Amino acid sequence: MTKKQATKRKVKDAKPTKEQESVSEQSEQEEDEDLLQAVKDPGEDSTDDEGIDQEYQSDSSEDLEFESDEEGNYLGVKENNAEESEEDGEEEDEEGDSSEEESEGNAETAKSEEKPSGSKAVQESKKLIGEITPRDPSKPEYADSDTSDEEDIRNTVGNIPMHWYDEYKHIGYDWDAKKIVKPPKGDQIDDFLRKIEDPNFWRTVKDPQTGQEVLLTDEDIALIKRVNSARIPNPEHNEYEPWIEWFTSEVERMPIKNVPDHKRSFLPSVSEKKKVSRMVHALKMGWMKTTEEVERAKQQKRGPKFYMLWETDTGREHMRRIHDPVSAPKRDLPGHAESYNPPPEYLFDEKETKQWLKLKDEPHKRKLHFMPQKFKSLREVPAYSRYLRERFLRCLDLYLCPRAKRVKLNIDAEYLIPKLPSPRDLQPFPTVESLVYRGHTDLVRSVSVEPKGEYIVSGSDDKTVKIWEIATGRCIRTIETDDVVRCVAWCPNAKLSIIAVATGSRLLLVNPKVGDKLIIKKTDDLLAEAPSQDVIENERIKTAVQWSTAEAAEQEKGVRVVITHFKPIRQVTWHGRGDYLATVMPEGANRSALIHQLSKRRSQIPFSKSKGLIQCVLFHPVKPCFFVATQHNIRIYDLVKQELIKKLLTNSKWISGMSIHPKGDNLLVSTYDKKMLWFDLDLSTKPYQTMRLHRNAVRSVAFHLRYPLFASGSDDQAVIVSHGMVYNDLLQNPLIVPLKKLQTHEKRDEFGVLDVNWHPVQPWIFSTGADCTIRLYT
Repeated sequence: MTKKQATKRKVKDAKPTKEQESVSEQSEQEEDEDLLQAVKDPGEDSTDDEGIDQEYQSDSSEDLEFESDEEGNYLGVKENNAEESEEDGEEEDEEGDSSEEESEGNAETAKSEEKPSGSKAVQESKKLIGEITPRDPSKPEYADSDTSDEEDIRNTVGNIPMHWYDEYKHIGYDWDAKKIVKPPKGDQIDDFLRKIEDPNFWRTVKDPQTGQEVLLTDEDIALIKRVNSARIPNPEHNEYEPWIEWFTSEVERMPIKNVPDHKRSFLPSVSEKKKVSRMVHALKMGWMKTTEEVERAKQQKRGPKFYMLWETDTGREHMRRIHDPVSAPKRDLPGHAESYNPPPEYLFDEKETKQWLKLKDEPHKRKLHFMPQKFKSLREVPAYSRYLRERFLRCLDLYLCPRAKRVKLNIDAEYLIPKLPSPRDLQPFPTVESLVYRGHTDLVRSVSVEPKGEYIVSGSDDKTVKIWEIATGRCIRTIETDDVVRCVAWCPNAKLSIIAVATGSRLLLVNPKVGDKLIIKKTDDLLAEAPSQDVIENERIKTAVQWSTAEAAEQEKGVRVVITHFKPIRQVTWHGRGDYLATVMPEGANRSALIHQLSKRRSQIPFSKSKGLIQCVLFHPVKPCFFVATQHNIRIYDLVKQELIKKLLTNSKWISGMSIHPKGDNLLVSTYDKKMLWFDLDLSTKPYQTMRLHRNAVRSVAFHLRYPLFASGSDDQAVIVSHGMVYNDLLQNPLIVPLKKLQTHEKRDEFGVLDVNWHPVQPWIFSTGADCTIRLYT
């Protein structure tokens, strides 16, 4: 690069605006320092231009001169414009560009020192140089060559994925085993400026081997266009050249001679016939042998006989046809410690070296049979001293290895099926239908049992709530409501007599007035007066829910408190202690789930964001945890820490209901896609067991509080009772055995069993269906 070119380049680099000058001043200063450091230490620069084709072009038209000493010895070539070349060399050193002309001059000087001395040698060299014709600089150096030996391969890492070097500052190694440093990368602004200013930006590509940018020539672009258009890469090739007939295509109709064969050419002579008969008889009797048999016999007689122990090493095609071949065992692949340049963590420290040397008498106790060593290059690795020993041991392993064939095990399918206990051993469980509770005029959606097990309550689409006596099947009381009753739930606290009824957008707290009179009076006193509230509720809660005392007409029916919601209620569930209850409104978005406290008459909205369409909620029987089931997943929240504990993945289309085991470690989920999912909460977030026992949508599941039983109700009119034993030993999996299928409900409008619920004490189950009945199975 001349001074004029350098000046133009500096002026061009100074074109950016004043705003960009302050930003890029520091980066340019760092690049200049790196460039000067690379010029000062050329030996450590791995981005030199070694191997790149460069052409020497002299600006002057003067010839080259040769220097010689007083004795006539040849010294080298001298240029007439030496001073100009020195000045150009200094300018190029300041810019950080490595001069290939100096390297060529040094190479020629080194070659001149090896030439013979004397005037004769000078004359021969002058004569030789005089005969050399100058090469055309516009023509590539290897244009006439068709070999690839002269290709410039600066990076010696080979054909490997170059993204292995993404985390390193270098991109490979050159021929001198030095690192090839990656060129500095610009950001998107630099690429945009280059795209605007550089007219050759569109034809510049990046070499993945060296990271350098290569400018494509017109010939390269023409070649790429021809390849992309599915044409022949060589434009000079004519694919429609005239066909050259090396041989004639005309059929010769007349033969050279047409003399018919003689008759004796078809019939063997009598002497030949006798000779052939004798040879055939000798072959049959074994007196005469073929050439192959003779050669085979000679080979068997020659010296000792050697053969391969493992025929699979040589005769693979032959062994492939054998029914059950046994191949030689493979050796273990070498690890990082066996490398000639292992990572530092695999090298032994002083403690490991002493321990390795201490086990000299017991080498089998060593972790490695060698001590890892590190070498700078593969050429410095010495010969392995234990090579013959290890090859000998390998041969012994092959010789002594037993080549026994394993017999295929014929296992029947019955042995693969787990052996389940007999249902007789798992009694008691409900087997027959004992009572049918009739009285509703529309489908019965929900049923709940009193904690003591004497009464049940049911809610129906006929806008009534009925309280039944279990033993007699008599309807004790009927409470009429203003809307369809979606869900009823009896308070699990035996000291209170409260039923939560979800009808429309109202939640009614009803005193059924059955059972102990003292408990009835205590419940009325508790719900009579509203406690004073010190906490001011925010506007978000006030618009979602309002607490109020029932009117006189409803007071006579037993309704004590009315909780009005802003959307229709689908489900209501109680906490185990009976003070909290939760309601679900699927249309409420981020206020779909609400938690109410009975003693303080206060409501809470646990979620600020909508996590999906909530289907049902559930309280943990022991821990302060809250289960929320959306359409596809179940989330478990910690009510104390107010954070998400885990998310259960059901892999189902739509969740219909869920029930938790009394111990709190297992969860049963029902889905509308005919499946029941058993989750072991301590095991995984995925189902432990998926049960497909029903033919239609499963609408409800329930665990028994005391017995290891669970049941499910489906639209196929069936209630399936199963045995589900959960063991205290965490290493033992739960035992799940289907026991009984109870199918007595009638189908109405594609609906079957809508809800199931267990008796709190007895192994009895209640089911409600679309046929307006409640059935008891004992």
